[in-house]
Amino acid sequence: MALWPFGKKKESAETTPEENVQDAPAAPVAPETSSVPEALRNLGEQPEVEVDPSVGEPDPEHDAINGETGPFDAGSVDIQDFDFSDFAKGVLDLGSIQVPLPQNSEVQVEMGEQGPRMLHVVTQYGRITPVAFAAPTSAGQWREATKEIAEGMRRDGLTVRVEKGPWGREVVGEANDRQIRIAGVDGPRWMLRMTMISPADRADDMRDLGREVIARTFVNRGDAPILAGSPLPVALPKQLAEQVQQAMAQRAAQQKNAQSGNVAPAQNPNQGNSANPE
Repeated sequence: MALWPFGKKKESAETTPEENVQDAPAAPVAPETSSVPEALRNLGEQPEVEVDPSVGEPDPEHDAINGETGPFDAGSVDIQDFDFSDFAKGVLDLGSIQVPLPQNSEVQVEMGEQGPRMLHVVTQYGRITPVAFAAPTSAGQWREATKEIAEGMRRDGLTVRVEKGPWGREVVGEANDRQIRIAGVDGPRWMLRMTMISPADRADDMRDLGREVIARTFVNRGDAPILAGSPLPVALPKQLAEQVQQAMAQRAAQQKNAQSGNVAPAQNPNQGNSANPE
């Protein structure tokens, strides 16, 4: 796997973001009842968080504008200036966040009662979930967020530890032969959070691939006033939006049939979901 830093784009024709993701299927899945999937919950003893390896050390300062690696600030750095073709098959453009899709990955849309709830990138090692948040001008939001994330994992019964990654703290939870790793980066008035979920025996590969994705991700904070801590708005590319509309129409039809007594066979909500490959 090619490691960062990476170079500027070669002189070649490029496809648009919509063309890049037009072949990536959107497979709606059932909503999760908490930030920790059912497969990672353990109702046994709830261990305390291990000692943070970066206690007493200053937070790393990430340069999202002039740095050699991302995540980059899309308001100041153009993703079109980079060549990620050795790593990615295309770019998933959600407006506020641009995520290069690793080779052999697909996009899945998690559905809620009111429509799309979360978007995941499913790979051969596990699932990556990118989310960007508005943040104040001063750094430190991710450092504070790790405390709440670790405590939430502990309440869900996971064995929790904090590791030191390329951008600082990464919170790692384990249960039932599954691992969830959450990494974050403070940028200019935004914070990027990447959640990586995988079987325990693929966790190291998932960690490495997730970090590669983070290093190539762009965040567009925009100029609209957004309360710090609120997720930045996303817009689905046309192809994904059409698939989501079809899924919502199918769900509405199934609910109508159920109410009229003409119950159609229930579809497995996880059909096609490769987030936890066996």
